[in-house]
Amino acid sequence: MNANAPQTGSGFPVVRPVGLTGMLVSFSDRLEERANRAALAFRAAVEAECKAGVAETATSLASVFLRFDPDTLSHDALGDWLRGLLAVRDWFAAPLPQGRRLIRVPTVYGTALAPQLEEAAAEAGMSPEAAIADLGAARVRVLTIGFAPGQPYLGPLGEAWDLPRQTALTAQVPVGALVLAVRQFVLFAAPAPTGWRHVGQTAFRCFRPEAPAPFALRAGDEMVFEPVSDAAFRRIAAQATDGAGGAVIEEIAE
Repeated sequence: MNANAPQTGSGFPVVRPVGLTGMLVSFSDRLEERANRAALAFRAAVEAECKAGVAETATSLASVFLRFDPDTLSHDALGDWLRGLLAVRDWFAAPLPQGRRLIRVPTVYGTALAPQLEEAAAEAGMSPEAAIADLGAARVRVLTIGFAPGQPYLGPLGEAWDLPRQTALTAQVPVGALVLAVRQFVLFAAPAPTGWRHVGQTAFRCFRPEAPAPFALRAGDEMVFEPVSDAAFRRIAAQATDGAGGAVIEEIAE
């Protein structure tokens, strides 16, 4: 037995077929930092292999999905290959893929632009000032992209932010809204209703259909939503024409 193989006492990782043309490799049935890390690392390894018949890969919070051509590759053959790759190392301890970026985004917290900051702070047992300091210092990972084109789920945040969703629905938040629930941020790529609390507002556009790379973010990137004043944010928003919203981007040295 390979001493570096993943620990499977919990039943994970597990390989399952998804319809006629899909396979899913799951590292957990819930969001865990190590499971998200494993999914990101495993997807990078799958893509590096360039397996004939695999047409597309994607990650969720804790899984890797593969779409394949069943005329080139059978479910059984792909499943055997995936299980062999899983046995190569402990993916829960694997390093994150290279090429990730750190994006620092100017963000206004609270005010009329993000009206649920005080409510979220009270739920977390903090003053609004302490909440802004804590959220503004958090360095969060793009765990996955989903729900809307280019829209990231980010985390995990500290345990104080393990807040449930609202019981009522917010009719709409704007593009660039930073919302919070269940130890995660979501940065909204389009105006939409939500059950998450709107705590910050950015001028960052996650989806830029006019750009060569329409999705501004990739799973595995990291972000910091740095606090700025209402006046500073409005200046940034007025000047931002490229969708970056004043963000500063740097490569993460692995």
